[in-house]
Order: sequence, then structure tokens, then C-alpha cells
Amino acid sequence: MTKSTTVTMMPTVTMMTTDANGDVRVALVTGAAVRVGRAIAVELADAGYDVAIHYRHSKVQADETKALVESKGRGCVTLCGDLLDDKTPGMLIDGVRQAFGRLDVLVNNASLFEPDPADAFDQQHWQKMMQVNAIAPACLIETAAPMLEQSQSGQVVNLCDISAERPWSTYRAYCASKAALANLTLSYARRLAPGIRVNGVAPGIAIFPEDYDEAIRQRLIAKVPLGREGTVDDIARTVRFLALHGSYITGQIIRVDGGRSIV
Repeated sequence: MTKSTTVTMMPTVTMMTTDANGDVRVALVTGAAVRVGRAIAVELADAGYDVAIHYRHSKVQADETKALVESKGRGCVTLCGDLLDDKTPGMLIDGVRQAFGRLDVLVNNASLFEPDPADAFDQQHWQKMMQVNAIAPACLIETAAPMLEQSQSGQVVNLCDISAERPWSTYRAYCASKAALANLTLSYARRLAPGIRVNGVAPGIAIFPEDYDEAIRQRLIAKVPLGREGTVDDIARTVRFLALHGSYITGQIIRVDGGRSIV
């Protein structure tokens, strides 16, 4: 794993989220170079957190996210690692410890989204989905737990998916891995209480895959009671709410889906 080792602190800070000693709290967001992860990283920076940004290949985009975080007056470090590698979770937590010396919020956002092979069952495809979407988050939680416990307000937010309850027939491995992550959210909430809160956010339509044409998009939006697709900001603001105001919330998975899951 390679990582940026320079943590840039801006001289003027509009907001800081601090503990009882006045120290700035820190968040690690996996898969934070683009899309939902970037929005979460910037939202937490806006809320006053210093942020560690994890990425796999998208270094240029990760650096762009870092610049956005620093524009909020917050410290930031970028950490590179492939969650298919068993060593990555430990290396990421070590990177946060070296950069900031603490961790208060772990956001397991990184996700692998691929359809199942159409021609035959592919066990490697299933193993890859489970590794990135469920096993790696579990390893990160286990490895981060001591630092989160020391925070006295430590918490984990897992990015789940409404497909865990409403699976798609052509994305069986992905949906099963997200169902596993949802279950892990509940079991870790019980295991790590009372010192660490563990919750999930389950988006519906936030960003359409690029290969979805307009007809497909409109057909899916028509099934959403609120009549529109969601945005990355809708999800990021929910994570922010849990981070700042969810002190009596644990073991919950908040659906941010415009009501799609009730139809």
C-alpha cells in the first residue's frame, strides 16, 4: 500500500468536531475518491472532521477529494489499498493512526458492483464480491475497534443497499454480499456496545450505472414514491446525521431510497 503521509492543516477553520479535550475528531472513509464516498468525505469535513480518504486505483480523483476536504479547513490524508488483499484493512488503520493518532468514525463505503456472469456460475466472482463488500468491512471494524473504543464516541457506518432485502436476479452475488453486510451491522452493534455504535445506510437509486439508458432510468424512477432519483448528498447527509446526532442510535439501517422499499 502507498499513502500520502502529509496531513495538511489549514490556518482558518470554520467548524471543528472535537472531543471533551478539544481534540479534532477523525473519520476514515473507504472508497472515497469518487461518487458517494467523495460526498461523504466532504460532508464530514464540512461537519468538522479530519478525514482519511481510502482509494484503490483512482489516485487523481482521491487527490481531488483531498483538496475538497482541505478547502473546508480540515486535515486530510490519502491511503491506497486493494480490499481484495487481506493485509489492506490493517494497513489502512495503521495509516490513520500514523497520520492522526486517533479514529472516531469508520465509514465502510467501498463496494464492488458487478453483474453475475451470464453463462455459468463463477465461484471466484462470488468470493470477490464477498471479500470486498462484507469480509473487508468486518476486518476493518475488528482492526479499528480499539481506536474507536478510545474515542468514547466511536462509531461505524456501513453503506448497505436496499437490494439486500429486494435482490436483483442478475446481481445475486452483489446482493448477497450486501445482505451479509447488513447482518454484520446488526451483529457488530450488539458486540461492540456500549462503547461503539454501528449503523448502516441503505441507498436506493443514488447514481445510475453509466450503461443504464434513459428508458431504464425512467422506469426505475417511476417505482419510487417520491418520484425522483436520490443524490450522493442525500446519502452523505444521512451519514453526517449519524456522526453528529446519532448518539442514541445503534443497530439501525436507514433506508435512503425515496420510499422504494415500501412499494
